[in-house]
Amino acid sequence: MAIETTLPDRPLFQAANISKSFDGTQALTDVSLTIRCGEVHALMGENGAGKSTLMKILAGLFPADSGDVYLDGRKVVHHSPFQAMQHGIAMIHQELMPILDMTVAENLLLGREPVGRIPGVIDRRVARAEAERMLGLLQLDFPTDRRMRTLSVAQMQMVEIAKALGQNARIVIMDEPTAAISNREIDALFAAIRSMKARGVAVVYITHKMDEVFAIADVVTVLRDGCHVATRPATELNNDTLIELMVGRELRELLPKPCEAGEAIALSVRHLTRAGSFRNISFDLKCGEVLGIAGLMGAGRTEVASAIFGLKLPDSGEIVVHGRPAKIRSAADSMRLGIGMVTEDRKGQGIVPAMSVAHNVTLAALDAYCTGPFIRRKRERAAVDENLRTFAIRTSSRGQPVGELSGGNQQKVVIAKTLLTNPTIILLDEPTRGVDIGAKAEIYTIVARLAQQGRSVILISSELPEIMALCDRVLVMRQGTIAAELAVAKTTQEEILRYAMPV
Repeated sequence: MAIETTLPDRPLFQAANISKSFDGTQALTDVSLTIRCGEVHALMGENGAGKSTLMKILAGLFPADSGDVYLDGRKVVHHSPFQAMQHGIAMIHQELMPILDMTVAENLLLGREPVGRIPGVIDRRVARAEAERMLGLLQLDFPTDRRMRTLSVAQMQMVEIAKALGQNARIVIMDEPTAAISNREIDALFAAIRSMKARGVAVVYITHKMDEVFAIADVVTVLRDGCHVATRPATELNNDTLIELMVGRELRELLPKPCEAGEAIALSVRHLTRAGSFRNISFDLKCGEVLGIAGLMGAGRTEVASAIFGLKLPDSGEIVVHGRPAKIRSAADSMRLGIGMVTEDRKGQGIVPAMSVAHNVTLAALDAYCTGPFIRRKRERAAVDENLRTFAIRTSSRGQPVGELSGGNQQKVVIAKTLLTNPTIILLDEPTRGVDIGAKAEIYTIVARLAQQGRSVILISSELPEIMALCDRVLVMRQGTIAAELAVAKTTQEEILRYAMPV
């Protein structure tokens, strides 16, 4: 398919008819791509569409089965990331790969340390100055002699980005670069990207966040099922057209139809308070209701959910579950009361990456598949297979390590694990963060199905369209308090934002 673009800049990189398969599974089929100097080229598609595979071929992580790669009109073959870097191609991976016991400066200059007058001895003064220059590209000011393990995940991500930017790459590939960084750091990243554009550096930007695409991209290429769908200037697209290109359906077809909640109260929270996090939180959750909690980062949404689930205990207040006062001192207490929670930190608290899909799914309900100290493997396998079908979890086998799955499939494993304990009240904290639009649609369907079954859901989300599509009511939190309780049918995103803004 011919690439549609009207940008006049000369081609810097071209991939022609690239195909790649893994163990008989076709990851890319005859994909072509052109990247121009000084261009931010967004690469979009559902998980499994082939985005990362195509970029890893460009970055020398593995070869294509067929097709050619051209740089400045000359055919090139990269047998390693080092060879790709010699051609000016750097890739920032979604999974961070720092050396934790080395300093920031040592990580930034790894493999190209400056040598002083004495052969073999690193010039620490020059290294520190160069590291500070690289951090300055992103307006970062933390000490370069700090050990990497002392940094937050967001700071580690920014160091990885600074490392790529500081190597004078001609093409920088960014795979979900903002997944773990704050809004202030995103602003700094976008400023650095614009600076690179001015110098003629091309950026390939892989993301699921559409607002970022329209904020920073010049051109958008969409892949679906390993095939090229379209390449268009970003100005010719909007959210709806981009979603339709990615999944082949319009947005309204992806959203479930809301159902009416009952009148019975499943959960009552009264005057819940935790110093420094939230205060005087009171609300009711009806049976069969999806109750949204909206608010800005730091408003206290996650902290309230963690208190209800017993992860972080409140200082005062009362929780009533199905009409009975509840004493919740741990997650085990809440699970015995029929409360389940999907936390926002999927990798830190939701899954055990090295364990199999099967073991992750049954982890929270393992007692149900045991006789004494022995696991009843046949019964466990049957339950796992049923959940793989129910939640459309895409995996090569139930024995595949869950860490090898896409973000969307990992999230569905977490949801399946949570629901296997058969909770009547489910707390979902940012359940679609970091997943593609197709996986989002599947999670939306799961949420709607839970409500139809009469279960009660609290949905914490930073995406207001998600709140508006799925919820009956929304609590808007601001600075640790509930600023408003709104009926979704009678409010707007703008009104929710007005209540969420600090006063």
